[in-house]
This record gives sequence, C-alpha cells and structure tokens, in this order.
Amino acid sequence: MSGLLSRFSSLNLGHLQNLGSMTVVRRRKWFNSFKRTNIILQHLRLSSHTDAAGEVLLERKGCAGVITLNRPKALNALTLNMIRQIYPQLKKWEQDPETFLIMIKGVGGKAFCAGGDIIEVIKANKKISQDFFREEYVLNNAIDSCQKPYVALIHGITMGGGVGLSIHGLFRVATEKSLFAMPETAIGLFPDVGGGYFLPRLQGKLGYFLALTGFRLKGRDVYRTGIATHFVDSEKLGMLEEDLLALKSPSKEDIADVLETYHTKSKIDQDKPFILEEHMDKINSWFSANNVEQIIENLQQDGSSFALEQLKIINKMSPTSLKITLRQLREGSSKTLQEVLTMEYRLSQACVGGHDFPEGVRALLIDKDQSPKWKPASLKEVTDEDLNNYFKSLGSNDLKF
Repeated sequence: MSGLLSRFSSLNLGHLQNLGSMTVVRRRKWFNSFKRTNIILQHLRLSSHTDAAGEVLLERKGCAGVITLNRPKALNALTLNMIRQIYPQLKKWEQDPETFLIMIKGVGGKAFCAGGDIIEVIKANKKISQDFFREEYVLNNAIDSCQKPYVALIHGITMGGGVGLSIHGLFRVATEKSLFAMPETAIGLFPDVGGGYFLPRLQGKLGYFLALTGFRLKGRDVYRTGIATHFVDSEKLGMLEEDLLALKSPSKEDIADVLETYHTKSKIDQDKPFILEEHMDKINSWFSANNVEQIIENLQQDGSSFALEQLKIINKMSPTSLKITLRQLREGSSKTLQEVLTMEYRLSQACVGGHDFPEGVRALLIDKDQSPKWKPASLKEVTDEDLNNYFKSLGSNDLKF
C-alpha cells in the first residue's frame, strides 16, 4: 500500500568500477545512498495531498470499462474514497455482458499509482485504518478473480498500492517510463497488497531482494522480471488504448493479440541487459538465508561494492519490518493469494498499532527529519515472540472474502 515511497536511485556500477580512488568510491556510495533516501521523500510528500473531487474516473468506452486514477499532483496515490468507487464498479462491469475488458490507467504521465495515501491512514482513527487495508485487499483479490480480462497500463511510477491495482490483473503493460518498487521497509511497514504472494514467485530470490532493499526496476526490466506481461513504447500507448477499445466483442485471445502486436514492435532497450543480470547468482545465494541476520552476514562476507551498497540500504530499514517481510514472503510462497492477504491484513493492523510504522511516517512525512528512531533499534532485539504477535489471528476481525 505505501508504495508512494519512490525514486530509489540504483548504483551506477560501471562508473563505480572505473573509479580509481577508494575515497571517491566511498563518497560516491554515501552520496547515492543519501540521494536515494531524499528523492523518496519528495514523492511521499506529494502523495499525501488530497482532492476528493474526481479522484477516480469510471467510464464505459467502446468495449471496455475504463478506470482512470485522477490525482496527478499526488502521483495518483490511492485513497479509501477511490477504493470505494472502484470496487463496486469493477463488480458491475464484471457482470455486464456488454463490457468485454476492464482497463486501468493513471493521468499526468509521471505515475500510474505511487501507492496508498498513508498520511490518510496514519492520521485517521482506528476504524479508517482498518477499513483502508481491509477494502484495499478485498479489491486486490477482486482484480485477481475478475472474470473479464483486466489490462493495467503501468506507465510511470508504480509502487505499493499501485502494484496492488495492477499485478493481480491478467495483463500489465509497462513502458520505458515504468518504475516499480516495493520499498515499505523504509517506513516501518512491509510489502503488502499481495506482496507475500507475487514477490516469492519471481525468478530465484529476486522478490526477496526487492522486498528487503526496495530496489527499483525501470522500463523493460519491469517486463523482464514478469511484473509486466508486455512492454510498449510510451508514445504508442494512446494508439494501443484506442485499438483495444475499438475491438468488437473481443475474447481474451483477441486482447492478447493486440498487446502482443505492440509488444513485438517495441524496440526501446531491447538489447540492453537486465540491470541485475550480473548479480542474480549472488542475489540468489545471499537471499536464500533463513533469517535477516544471515542475509546481512552474506552481504558483509561478499564485500563487493554492490553487496555493500545493499547492506547500507538494509541497515537503514526498520529491523522489525525486515523480519516481518522475510517471514511474510517465506510463508506466502506456499499460500494462495487469499491466504496471503488474510496474513497481510493481520500484519497491517499490528503495524498501524505498533511503533515503527507511525514513526516512519512521522520521520519521512510529518516532521521530515529523515531520521526514524526504530524500536527495537536492532535485529537482535526483535524477538521471535515479537514477530509471532504480528502474525496472530484477529479472530472475528480477520479479513474475509
């Protein structure tokens, strides 16, 4: 949900390797890490703005029902009001014999959806925070089980809640401007909206790496990892939309054919290697560990510039969030999506009522001192008992579908 955390800056590895001086390397690493944290804040702040009128547009166009996220100044951050409009309309279109596909997109060009509006959640009363997560996760499940082909145009920043609005759909279309990340551990949360389901199912241990570090993927890499099903040049996105809407009573295969035609014609970054390709063997090894402490030890022992940069980033995250997230993904790897969302609802309520999530939001969004004081402050202080309490059943308050 809190994927408004955005703009992580990945290492310019080639440049680092060519630097002759270790002092310059250290300064460069520190600067990259510092810049990474600061650019996150810019969009977190933007995403906390609200303008209730017309936050989401719901229209019948051609053969489709079209959902347009309409908060460009807030990077289309998702509010409870928007969720409450989208869900019933999705269900109506699903039953409507004249609606053959459902499309979702964002306006403004910068973002599909940068995440859930976490200021709304943190500042609201307990009932609102319960409702937000509950209704968001029910919507995520409805997208997954939708009987009509669902096409998400994930152009621009797509994080947290924005991932929840897209990843569970049948088709996800990325462009060279797409930017994906799940950086919730930086604010004392965890990668929710079904992150415990889709992240451990990515290749190797990639999902574990993305979840714990908040590493961002851009452009064609969003497609290469399977987060997107197709890649289209952004300048062709309008034409693609028109061609989809103009289809006459299309089947799922007809829609796939149109998407495949545009995908095949796209040449941007076609020959550029996957940004993590040279590191995947090591990522698979490092993040196969059974606990966060061992992952950190693996990174320390490796000692490469890439490993040490990931170590520096992980060490800034909430220790509680790191432990919750690793267990969430390990357990989620063998659960259904509904079981994962039920687990994540329990975690969300424990985080809202805990220390680190409100503290992370305070430090990054409210006081903006960029210096969250995590409690517990170290991994060794986060006990198994603490962790078990986050995963406890809520009894009659558990999420139900």
